[in-house]
Amino acid sequence: MSDFRVLSTSTIKAPNAGDSTDRIIHLTPWDLQFLPFGSNQKGFLYHHPTVVNMSNKIQHFKQSLSCALAFFPPFTGRLEITEHEDNTISCSLACKNAGALFVHAKAENTCVADILGSTYLPSFFHSFFPLNGVINYEGTSHPLLAFQVTELSDGTFVSWTMNHVVLDGMSNSHFINSLAEISRGSCHQISVPPTLERLFPNGIQRPIRFPFVKLLIVA
Repeated sequence: MSDFRVLSTSTIKAPNAGDSTDRIIHLTPWDLQFLPFGSNQKGFLYHHPTVVNMSNKIQHFKQSLSCALAFFPPFTGRLEITEHEDNTISCSLACKNAGALFVHAKAENTCVADILGSTYLPSFFHSFFPLNGVINYEGTSHPLLAFQVTELSDGTFVSWTMNHVVLDGMSNSHFINSLAEISRGSCHQISVPPTLERLFPNGIQRPIRFPFVKLLIVA
């Protein structure tokens, strides 16, 4: 059971990002509250008992993901920390097209029934997700969105990890639906374009600053 191994990892960027790479999005109080928490993880389990040519499907998935990211520039960005002169810092989202992570893995001795037939999540299940253990504030150096496709003996598990500072449940559903739409058709448009502006309460100055203290460690 399991015999998990990673076949490849790659960085998926949006094509022709253009001016979007200069865009800075200030984070709202609602966004900032999720900085100390872990990333959100979702997944789909597919059963296909017959042999499937996964290499073609993997390539198509990566191309569709790249096209979808062109409409969602924040998802290929990184968090940026700015230090201010009054001993405060602010955290913003830089749409620099640094890319999303894509992992292709295989667990050839694991079948769909090993997952569905378990009363509790099997111990190997965590390996089917990318960026395990990454905290949202680590989005300064880690991708804000990561996908993993894990081949099973009779199926496929498609999972993704998303930084909750950048994506909530609604934006996640919107992105997945847009990705599916692109996968079935064209890269040139999606039926529902995203709204990238954050809504701030009245009277909130941007960027939001909060106290920061540097600790001096003496050996």
